[in-house]
Amino acid sequence: MASSTDESTQGTDYYASGSDTSEGKVFTVTGQDWDSITQGLDEAEERVVVNMGPQHPSTHGVLRLILELEGETVTEARCGIGYLHTGIEKNMEYRSWVQGVTFCTRMDYLAPFFNETAYVLSVERLLGIEADIPEKANVMRVLLMELNRISSHLVCIATGGMEIGALTVMTIGFRERELVLDLFELITGLRMNHAFIRPGGVAQDLPPGALDEIRGFVALMKKRLPEYADLCNANPIFKGRLDDVGHLDLAGCLALGMTGPVLRSTGYPWDLRKTQPYCGYETYDFDVQTWDTCDSYGRFRIRLAEMWESLKIIEQAADRLARLEGEPVMVADKKIAWPSQLAIGSDGMGNSLDHIRHIMGESMEALIHHFKLVTEGFRVPPGQAYVPIESPRGELGAHVVSDGGTRPLRAHFRDPSFTNLQATSVMAEGGMVADVIVAIASIDPVMGGVDR
Repeated sequence: MASSTDESTQGTDYYASGSDTSEGKVFTVTGQDWDSITQGLDEAEERVVVNMGPQHPSTHGVLRLILELEGETVTEARCGIGYLHTGIEKNMEYRSWVQGVTFCTRMDYLAPFFNETAYVLSVERLLGIEADIPEKANVMRVLLMELNRISSHLVCIATGGMEIGALTVMTIGFRERELVLDLFELITGLRMNHAFIRPGGVAQDLPPGALDEIRGFVALMKKRLPEYADLCNANPIFKGRLDDVGHLDLAGCLALGMTGPVLRSTGYPWDLRKTQPYCGYETYDFDVQTWDTCDSYGRFRIRLAEMWESLKIIEQAADRLARLEGEPVMVADKKIAWPSQLAIGSDGMGNSLDHIRHIMGESMEALIHHFKLVTEGFRVPPGQAYVPIESPRGELGAHVVSDGGTRPLRAHFRDPSFTNLQATSVMAEGGMVADVIVAIASIDPVMGGVDR
C-alpha cells in the first residue's frame, strides 16, 4: 500500500479478511496461514435444494417434493401440488345431481366408491330421503366400499414395498388387487370410475352368480393375506426401513387434522364407521385397528389388519344380500329413481324393451317424465349438507350446497390425502433422504384427490 494516503481513505482495509454478500461469505486470501483463513468456514453450512418429482415414482403420482438437504439429512421438506388439477368440483356445478357422481368418482381414483358414497349421502340428506333408502342398497354400498378398501390398501402396501425394494410385495399386491377389480367389473361393468352409487340407491342389482364370486374371493384372500405378514411383519430389513420413520404422535395428528391409519397408528381408535356410523355400519361386527408406535411400520400393520376386518364385513354383507334377493335397490320415488330400476335389454345393453314400449307406446306422461328426468334431472331443496365417511386414507367428506335447482350450486370435498400431506415436513425433516420415501408411502396420498 502506498505510504501516503489522503484523509478519505484512512481507516480502509484493502485486504479485508472477509465480507458478507448476497452470494454468501467471501474470503480474501492475502498470504496468511491457511488455518487463519479457514477459521470461519466451520460456521458455514453447505445446503442443497433438490426437487423430487413431480414425475418421480416414489411420490405416488404427480407430487413435487422440495427438499433442502445437508449431506444426506433433510433439513426442510415442502410439498408442491396442483400438477393433476382437474377442476372436478367446479365442473359439478354445470351438471345434474346424478351426473355429479361421474365426476367425483374420478377424484381419489383408488377409492372411487368412497367418493361416490360421500357425495350421494350429502345429496340424500338435502333431499330428506335418508330413511327411505332400501336396505339392499345400503348393504351393497357397504359391500363395495369394503372391497374397495381392500384394493386401496393393497395398492398402498404394494407401491410402498416397491419403493424400498421389496418387489415381491408389489407383485403379490397387484395380483390380489386384480381379483377385486374383477368383482367391480362383474357388479358395475367397470374396473374404476363406476358412477354406480346414485342418489336414492345404486344403479342396478347384483348380477347372477355375483355372491358366489364374492364368497370365493373372501376364501382366497384368507389364504393370501398371511403371505404379506410372512414377508414383512418380522422381516429385519423391512422393519429397519419402517421402524421409527415418519414419526408423528397424537398431538401432532390432532393439530394437523390427520385421520385414517396415520391417526390410528398413535393408538387413538377414531374410525367414522364406529364413531359416526352411516349406511348401517353400526349393525356390522368388526373392530377398529390401532397401533401404538406412531410410525410407518404401525401404519403398515394397521392396513394389513384392516383388510382382515373388511373381509369380515364383506361376509356379513354377502349373507344379508342372499336374504334380500329380489328386494329393490332404489327409492320408490319415481322422480328420483330413474334409471336404477330398469332392466337391461336382452342384448346386455340399453333400456329394457318393456320400459321402451311403455314410454313410447302407452303413456305420453311417462315419456315426458322420462325426457325431463334424463335431460334436466330432479330438483333438490335449497340448503347445504356435509356428510363424512371413513375412506382408506381417513375422513372423506362432501359439502354440497343447493339453491333449489337441478344441479349443485357448490360442491366441495374434504379429501384426506390433501389434509394428511401437511404432515410431510414434520415426518421428513431431520431424517434421511431415503426416509422421505417411506414417510410419504405411509401417508398413502392419491394426488387425484388432492388436486381435484
